[in-house]
Amino acid sequence: RRAPPAGSPWSVEDILAEGEEQDRVPLQKLQLLGESEELRALLLNPHLRQLLLTVNQAEDKSALMKKYMQEPLFVEFADCCLRIVEPPEKENIVPE
Repeated sequence: RRAPPAGSPWSVEDILAEGEEQDRVPLQKLQLLGESEELRALLLNPHLRQLLLTVNQAEDKSALMKKYMQEPLFVEFADCCLRIVEPPEKENIVPE
């Protein structure tokens, strides 16, 4: 797929290949990421910001992600994002 020209509007369809539909996160959930104080605090870390920039600019993002998933700071970031878009099931809660 060709990336749209810089500065032009893009859609999720521009970056998702066919068959990746199940990997799509609804826009409402993605907007929660921007509202998270915990995530914002993590993103103040310059080391994490550099890791994210490197992933964004990498040719082989998949291989780099595997490497970075060994970095505790990156794992903390990924876990935080997942908790926001897929909150853990409320199990082990005793009804009143």
